[in-house]
Amino acid sequence: MIQAAFVLLYLAGALYIGIFAFGKSRGDSAEDFFLAGRSIGSFVFVLSLFGTHMTAFSILGASGYAFANGVVTYGLMASSSALIVPITLYFLGTRLWSLGKRHGFMTHVQMFRDRWECGHTGTLIFVVQAALLVPYIIIGVIGGGTTLEVLSGGAVPYWAGGALVAVVVMSYVFFGGMRGTAWVNTFQTVLFLVFGLIAAGVIGEGMGGFAAVMERLAGSPSTAPLLTHERVAPLYYISYMFIPLSAIAFPHIGIFCFTARRAKQFKYTMIFYPLCILAVWVPSVYLGVAANGATDVPEIQRKIEARTELAQAGPDMAPETRQALTVQARGDDVIVLLLNRYAALWLAGILGAGILAAVMASDSQILALSTMFTEDVFAYYGGKKRFGERAQVMIGRAFVIVLTGVAYVIALGVPASIFGLAIQYAFTGYAALAPLLIGALYWRGSTKWGALASTTWVAFAVTGIAVFQHTVAAPAGAPIVVWSFAGLDVLARTAGGTAMLGFLPVVPVTIISTVLLIVVSVLTPKPSQATIERYFPSRRLD
Repeated sequence: MIQAAFVLLYLAGALYIGIFAFGKSRGDSAEDFFLAGRSIGSFVFVLSLFGTHMTAFSILGASGYAFANGVVTYGLMASSSALIVPITLYFLGTRLWSLGKRHGFMTHVQMFRDRWECGHTGTLIFVVQAALLVPYIIIGVIGGGTTLEVLSGGAVPYWAGGALVAVVVMSYVFFGGMRGTAWVNTFQTVLFLVFGLIAAGVIGEGMGGFAAVMERLAGSPSTAPLLTHERVAPLYYISYMFIPLSAIAFPHIGIFCFTARRAKQFKYTMIFYPLCILAVWVPSVYLGVAANGATDVPEIQRKIEARTELAQAGPDMAPETRQALTVQARGDDVIVLLLNRYAALWLAGILGAGILAAVMASDSQILALSTMFTEDVFAYYGGKKRFGERAQVMIGRAFVIVLTGVAYVIALGVPASIFGLAIQYAFTGYAALAPLLIGALYWRGSTKWGALASTTWVAFAVTGIAVFQHTVAAPAGAPIVVWSFAGLDVLARTAGGTAMLGFLPVVPVTIISTVLLIVVSVLTPKPSQATIERYFPSRRLD
C-alpha cells in the first residue's frame, strides 16, 4: 500500500488544483466555465494540449501493444503522430481559433451549423461525435483501475481504483471547468514526461541495463521478432498513417483550440509536440518490449504463457477458454508490474503517480462532451434563452456527473485492450470525420448534404465494425476471412480487430467518407453567398 499511498497523495493534489481553479472562475459565465474565458497562456496551452491527447492509450496502451508486437509499435503511432498532429493543429487549429474568436464558437458543431446553414445535421454530427468519444473516456477509467490494482498488489481492486479515479476526475472538472482541467493537465503532463524517462532508466538498470536486455531478447527465437516489424503486416503499418488525422477532429482537441489567448501559441506545438511524443513513447515502447525478458516477474510470465497458448490453439478451443487466455495475455499493466519488481517502494509509488497522471487525461473528453451537450443541444434548442446562462452551467456540471457514471459502469464490463479499443473505434471514427472539418474550413464548395452523407457513413461503418467483431470471435492465430472477392480478402477478423483489404478499417472508412463529402457536395445546393463570403472573402483588385 506504500505505492498506493503516493498515488492517493497525487490524486488529492489534482483535486486541490481543480478546486483552486474554481475560486478563480468568473461567476456563472458559460464561456469561462467551458473555455476558461479564452485566456489560456502559452505554457499551459502547449502542455495541456499534449496531455489531453496522450492519455492511457499512450502509456499503458502503447506498452501493452509493444509487449505483444515489439518495437514496431513506435513506428505505428509515434512517428506518424509527431509529424501529422502538429501540422493539423497549426493549419486547422489556428483557423478554428480565429473563427471561434470572431463568431463566438465554442464547439465544432456550432461552426458546422453556421458554415453550412444546417440545424438537425449539426445535431446528428453531435450524436456521432459523442458516441465515438465515449470509448476514449472508458479508457481512462480502465487505466485508472488497472494502475491502482497492480500498484497496491490487489489491495485496491480494479472496480475501486476505477471508481476513485472517476470521482476525482469528475470532481475537478465539475468545479474547475476548463481552467481546472487545463491546470491539472499541465501538472499531469510534467509528471509523466519526467517520470516516464526516470521509470525507463530505473527499470532498465534493474533488469541489467539496456544493452543486456536487448541482447537477451535478440538471442531468443521467441522474442527476437519483437525487435523487428515481423508481427505487423505492411498494409497494417501503412494504415496507422491515417490514425493521427483523428487528433484535430476530436472534440476535446478542437474545443481546446478555442481556449488559446493568441494565435501564435499554435507555433509552439510545431516545436514541442514531437519532442514530447519522443519523451513519452520511447520509454513506453521500450518497457513494453523489455517486459518480455522479465523472467523473475511471475505475473508477466503467466501473460507470456497465455499468449503462447493462444498462438498454438486450434479452431476447436472453447470460446470461454479463448476469452480467458486473451484477458490473461493482455499487457496493459506490464509497466506497473515492472515498477513493483525493479523500483524501490517509495520510487514505485512516485512513478506510479506519474503513470496515473497520463491515465487521468480523460478529464478533457468529459468536459468536451459536457460543452457539446450544453451548447449544441441545450442552448441550440432554446434552453439557454429560456432558463439563462446560469442554468446552462448547472446542466453542464450535471452532465459531467452522469457521463462519468456511465463510463465507469461500461468500463467494468469492457474486455478489450486499451490500444485495441482506441484504434478500432475512437481513432477510426474521428479520422473519418476529419474531412468534414477540412472541408468546412478550406473548401468553399462543401455543403450540409455532403456533411450529412459523410457523417451517416461514419456512424454506419463504426457500428458495423462493432457488430462484426461482436459476432465473429477473434482468432488466436491467422485471420478468419469472412468475405473474399476476385482473389482479394475483402473482410477478415483478426486477433486485434478487423482487416479490410488488408488495411485497418480506418483507411477505407476515411477514404469513403472523403469521397462522399466531395461527390454529394458537388451535386447539392451550396450555402448562401453571404455565408460563403464570411468564411472565404473574395479578393477584389481595385
